[in-house]
Amino acid sequence: MQIEIVTRADEELYEAFQRLIPQLTSNNPPPSPDDLAALVQDASSTLLAARNASGEIVGALSLAVYRVPTGIRSVIEDVIVDLSARGQGIGEALMQKAIEIAKEKGASNIALTSNPARVAANSLYLKMGFKKRETNAYQMKL
Repeated sequence: MQIEIVTRADEELYEAFQRLIPQLTSNNPPPSPDDLAALVQDASSTLLAARNASGEIVGALSLAVYRVPTGIRSVIEDVIVDLSARGQGIGEALMQKAIEIAKEKGASNIALTSNPARVAANSLYLKMGFKKRETNAYQMKL
């Protein structure tokens, strides 16, 4: 397995996300080629991809690191591991790389949210040292 920072949005990446996003959520469609290009070019975002031994993209994660008045924040979003590759340490390897990058960029902590139904993912986050926060999460549809 290889974890890499995605530096270009090509057809391979687009096709991988067409396959991976439906495994994560049915609430949002997979990104368009333009969406992927914008993500890869965004200075506050880092897109990580995991490749199996055959070189196929089998996982991904997005990390956002940005400055606010109280410091540098980092957030992990959209952690996805292909059903065919789960249980091989790919999610953990993606997370470790994201943590390393967030530290390098000066973040003092890292946040993420996860659907309670994603039992294996939630277990992984706790095992890696993430703490469940007691907070109110809010969202507004725009």
